Amino acid sequence: MNKTYLPPQNEIVRDWYVVDAENQRLGRLASEIAMVLRGKNKPTYTPHLDTGDFVVVINAEKINVTGKKSSQKLYRRHSGRPGGMKTETFTQLQDRLPERIIEQAVKGMLPKNTLGRQLFTKLKVYSGASHPHQAQLPEVLNIQTIPGEKS
Repeated sequence: MNKTYLPPQNEIVRDWYVVDAENQRLGRLASEIAMVLRGKNKPTYTPHLDTGDFVVVINAEKINVTGKKSSQKLYRRHSGRPGGMKTETFTQLQDRLPERIIEQAVKGMLPKNTLGRQLFTKLKVYSGASHPHQAQLPEVLNIQTIPGEKS
């Protein structure tokens, strides 16, 4: 019977990556980020451990969606009080809090348990081209666009 490889906790190396979200598709970008956060791009991937890397996303306000999603895609939040449901479209949320769009897309692709919440803390999203993580020397993570796709 094959056993799952268990990397020692002190040998897990966590790198920092920076991703430019300008002119990227939301879902494709979020799935790539979720894979890096989870550590699925490493040979030491273990399903029940945090073996992933840190990801810094810049230019969150320049993310794209296809079709009519900018006017039809809805984001909901609830205050917990009766009648406390607030709803806004993609465009409204992009004007108000562009970071939340990417955060929610990636969070939906992570496990819905303690591990997923731990992985989510390693995602840093910023609108604009600057970020406060220069000291970590992040590498640029290239997300490939599909050849022939309109940008």
